[in-house]
Amino acid sequence: MAQDTYWASFEEISKYNVSLNYAERLWLAWYTYMQNDVLATGILSFTMHEAVYFGRSLPWIIIDAIPWFRRYKIQQNKVPTAYEQWQCAFLVLLSHFTVELPQIWLFHPMCQFFGLSTTVPFPSIYKMAFQIAVFFVMEDTWHYWTHRAMHWGPLYKNIHKIHHQYSAPFGLAAEYASPIEVMVLGLGTVGSPILWCAITKDLHILTMYLWIVLRLFQAIDAHSGYEFPWSLHHFLPFWAGAEHHDVHHERFIGNYSSSFRWWDYFLDTEAGPEAAKRRREKKMAKAKKAQ
Repeated sequence: MAQDTYWASFEEISKYNVSLNYAERLWLAWYTYMQNDVLATGILSFTMHEAVYFGRSLPWIIIDAIPWFRRYKIQQNKVPTAYEQWQCAFLVLLSHFTVELPQIWLFHPMCQFFGLSTTVPFPSIYKMAFQIAVFFVMEDTWHYWTHRAMHWGPLYKNIHKIHHQYSAPFGLAAEYASPIEVMVLGLGTVGSPILWCAITKDLHILTMYLWIVLRLFQAIDAHSGYEFPWSLHHFLPFWAGAEHHDVHHERFIGNYSSSFRWWDYFLDTEAGPEAAKRRREKKMAKAKKAQ
């Protein structure tokens, strides 16, 4: 039974659910205390999104303000001003409250319709890791094709151009985009797990939350504008990262994928000096063969 406060509900639940771990008891207490699953999921989802988005963007804001880090800036002569950071933050917040919040409020009914579990105990770490890996691949495919389509003349001019306001991206600009683009590209993030659940009937909403957190980290880091010796793509060559996406913003074409490089590699849509060099070498090799 729900108590007067959240922590009273937690203590009551802990008495009778000793088999649950601490995180599972916190989770169950939240839904018990709220007594409204739509409200409980909506508040949890929106708060998580805002905390992760702005919390992960904050280190990049600090890094942009410290000259020592300029050596790692990809476009060293284009550092965002404080005004640009504040303007971007305001417009992103406006988008979150006017575009994303209404959608998040419908999140729990959608979960129920497709059969996402919101109960305890949680799935195993191994199951969640496998499913999240699948979601990364699914979303990257959706992102590549829809993002590439966004660069078609009319779509670019009327929708995608807003996101390209900053030719040198920074962390906060990851979700700086037209409401239409937010919904279209966001469909890949939310739709991938939903499609998985519709087919397999096996997905917990916690797995979806962890996936969204990791996807937010990926998007913000890709827009950070910094390339470090310890950047992930140095260890996972197929990972995209900031170096991959920064070139896209600088040149306005190519490098359409979100998380991985393989779609751009196999479909010859890579951008940058190295990609141009490989194309020239291929042409020269073909010309020699033709002779």
